[in-house]
Amino acid sequence: MSKDGMNTKDFLVGTFVGGIIGAAAALFLAPKSGKELRDDIGNQAVVLKDKTGKLTNEAREKGSEYVSIAKEKTSSISQLVADQSSQLMDKVKDLRSKGAEKADEMKAEASSAIEETAEDAKNEIENEARETADTAQK
Repeated sequence: MSKDGMNTKDFLVGTFVGGIIGAAAALFLAPKSGKELRDDIGNQAVVLKDKTGKLTNEAREKGSEYVSIAKEKTSSISQLVADQSSQLMDKVKDLRSKGAEKADEMKAEASSAIEETAEDAKNEIENEARETADTAQK
C-alpha cells in the first residue's frame, strides 16, 4: 500500500462496515405508524414520570438528611461555643477575684508600711526632742 493511494481491500472493508452501520440506523430510525408512535410516546412519558418521581423523592430524602446533619453540627458547634464562653467567663471572674485579692493585700501592706513609717517618724521626733531638751538643760 502506498502512502498516497488507497488499497482496494481497505476500500471494500470500509464500504462493508459503512453499509452495516447504515442498515442498522435505517432499521432503528424507520418511521412507525401513528398508533405505535403514540403508544411509544405514552410509554416513554410514563417511564419519565416514574423516574422524575423517584428523583424527586431521592432529592427530598437527601435534602432532609443534609438538613438534619446541618442541625446536628450547628447544635454541637453552638454547645461548644457556649462551653468555651462559660470557661472564659469563669477565668475572667477568677482573674478579677485574684486581682481584687491582690489589691486588698497591697492596700493592707501599704497601710502597714505607712503605720510603721509614721511610728518610726514619731519615735525619731521624740528622740530628737529628748536630745534637744537634754542639751538645753545642760
